[in-house]
Amino acid sequence: MNILITIAAVLISLAIGIPIGMVYRKKVAESKIHGAENEAKRLLDVAKKEAENLKKEEIIKAKEEIMASRKELDQEIKERRGEVQKQETRLIQKEENLEKRSENFENKERELEKELQNIDAQKQELEKLYEQEMVELQKIASLTKDEAKQKLLSEIEKEITAEKAAIIREQEQKAKETITKNAKEMLCYAVQKCAADHSQETTVSIVALPNDEMKGRIIGREGRNIKALETLTGIDLIIDDTPEAVVLSGFDPLRREVAKIALEKLIEDGRIHPSKIEEMVEKAKEEVENTIKEEGERAVLETGVIGLHPDLVKLIGKLKYRTSYGQNVLNHSIEVSNLARIMAEELGLNPKLARRAGLLHDIGKALDHDMEGTHVEIGVEILKKYKENALVINAVEAHHGDVEPESLEAVLVQAADAISASRPGARRETLEAYIKRLQNLEEIADSFDGVEKSFAIQAGREVRIVVKPEKISDDKMTILAREVAKKIENEMDYPGQIKVNIIRETRVVDYAK
Repeated sequence: MNILITIAAVLISLAIGIPIGMVYRKKVAESKIHGAENEAKRLLDVAKKEAENLKKEEIIKAKEEIMASRKELDQEIKERRGEVQKQETRLIQKEENLEKRSENFENKERELEKELQNIDAQKQELEKLYEQEMVELQKIASLTKDEAKQKLLSEIEKEITAEKAAIIREQEQKAKETITKNAKEMLCYAVQKCAADHSQETTVSIVALPNDEMKGRIIGREGRNIKALETLTGIDLIIDDTPEAVVLSGFDPLRREVAKIALEKLIEDGRIHPSKIEEMVEKAKEEVENTIKEEGERAVLETGVIGLHPDLVKLIGKLKYRTSYGQNVLNHSIEVSNLARIMAEELGLNPKLARRAGLLHDIGKALDHDMEGTHVEIGVEILKKYKENALVINAVEAHHGDVEPESLEAVLVQAADAISASRPGARRETLEAYIKRLQNLEEIADSFDGVEKSFAIQAGREVRIVVKPEKISDDKMTILAREVAKKIENEMDYPGQIKVNIIRETRVVDYAK
């Protein structure tokens, strides 16, 4: 019973305590929420105050910056106004000075007009006096004006002819004493430093055979091997009674070299038939291409020319298989490059430009069989394509006198080309061209009035002219020599130089009876 009472009491106390606890907890929670709301309001108020303070500070700073900027602008405006005022003052002074000067010019112009009027009046008086004097002089001399003028001109012409001849002789003598000596020394020095081969036969090549039986194998059944080789290379094979040798004939050295290499490879291999011939010809072409590249690089290295385009180096190497009057064009180009460089160094000019132009001067000959035009035109076109130096292009274009040289180095290339081509044994010249050149030389000499006979001697290096003494005086001989030399320069192409030698002989014959 007591236990039931105790349990009932506990249950009653729990029933009463739980609602009371919940009410208490609710009040505590409400008080905490109210405190948090108050704290949040307080923090918002503080934040608003701080934001307003910051806003005020920023506004104050902005106003201060605006004020400072205004002060700077005002100061700058004041300075510029001062400068503008100074410039206005200067302009005003200049205007005043100009007005004064214009007034002075106007005054001087009036004075000059008066002086011109006086001069015109004096001129008219002088003309009247001159006419009166001319009339009096014609009466005294018994000659008209035109007659006196003609007589005076004839006398002056005689004096001028004599003086001109004397001046030419004197200047030529002085030039010969200095320039000729120096030029000969420099050219001899340049030539002595360059050694080159004589011209060689370049239209045939000979291939040695191990035995005469090889000739039949080269010809093949019904000539199919030799026909295939000739068709693929464009070269004629001459198989005759010459022991152990085959002659390759053709005017294209490049094709002839391909044929020679291919034939040598076939002989070495021993298997000779059309398909093998085709294979060996292709290999020979590759070998020749490699040789062309190596020869171009050798020429560039030997002459010291740097910075050339690889295509130009190949074209230079191709000149190994090109000849001109029997002279190898690659060796000729190297020789011209070295000669031009040596002379440029002696004269204090640009040796790099001279040797570059000398090496490239005949590059057009590498393609003159494939393109239309002279080798000069082709060379200029190629160098322009690869954007070569303008002075080098001019030297190439001018080395045969097609255009005027624009630099002294271009003149040196002309001289070096003439030296390399005209030295003994450098070139072969056909008999027809040689005879034609001598005939042209004599025809030019005979075309002048007063020439009795002319003879081309020294292999065309000298023309000896005999003149009529009654028509050509001693003074006119000097002028005639100069005119003949100029006409030869303008109308003929020749290596080196031609000496013009004029002979005047007076004979008097009488008989004692």
